[in-house]
Amino acid sequence: MIKPLRKAVLPVAGLGTRFLPATKAMAKEMLPVVDKPLIQYAVEEARAAGIEQFCFVTGRGKTAIVEHFDIAFELEAVLRERGKMAELRALRDSQLPPGAVVTVRQQEPLGLGHAIWCARAFVGDDPFAILLPDDLVLSETPCTLQLANAYYQTGGCVVAVTEVPHAQTNRYGILDIGADDGKLVEVRGLVEKPKPEDAPSDLSIIGRYVLRPEVMTYLSRMERGAGNEVQLTDAMAKLIGQVPFHGLRYEGKRFDCGDKIGFLEAQIAFALKRADMGPAVRTFLQGYCKELFGAQG
Repeated sequence: MIKPLRKAVLPVAGLGTRFLPATKAMAKEMLPVVDKPLIQYAVEEARAAGIEQFCFVTGRGKTAIVEHFDIAFELEAVLRERGKMAELRALRDSQLPPGAVVTVRQQEPLGLGHAIWCARAFVGDDPFAILLPDDLVLSETPCTLQLANAYYQTGGCVVAVTEVPHAQTNRYGILDIGADDGKLVEVRGLVEKPKPEDAPSDLSIIGRYVLRPEVMTYLSRMERGAGNEVQLTDAMAKLIGQVPFHGLRYEGKRFDCGDKIGFLEAQIAFALKRADMGPAVRTFLQGYCKELFGAQG
């Protein structure tokens, strides 16, 4: 029997150094894309996949993340008094039910695998999703829902994958693949950040996973991998052959919002999709393009 997928772990302990000074006093996960912080996009995506319980793996200075999903009584009262009902609805849509959120502290920056291990009590014996808020996916069907559907089909681990330039395999976790139907790929092995000459393929894992709880057994060994950190990729690799393991070529476009250029591109892409601002954004983009091409010509 395949257990239902109801839990998600969101590692949010990073310092966000690539966005300093903006992240000096603000969690990078609270940086907004248009008018919602990155963490809210991740939570909404998870909820669309049937996730009901969330574990934020936090670090120092991350309290605003939890508070964002709480009830702001004073703010709601002011909005109600001023008749700002659309804004009030937007606030309420971001709230999570009582008991839906727990936090655990990653006290040392020992890698993604260590962050996930910190959530071991929350995970227990259940399957769980992992969402890295830095990865923002614009898609017709939410990316985590696509993974959840594949999990219910296979009963095992499923990771979201995409093709990367061969010269950049040393930046990613790369799949060694078996059977491939063009969408769902059998995973025969995983290699963390291999050199291009050693990479078994160009398929890379992005920040979306559905994993079986057995991965915690291997994370608990605290074995160090690339960068002298506890790598989630290494622990997942040990599950291959024990449980079904697949990569899913997801539908959608991924934006790396941990990178300044990726973050700026996400702002434009998500704004263009908005009925209330898409036309205005197209207009000013056309103006910039005319100015740019005119200067070049």
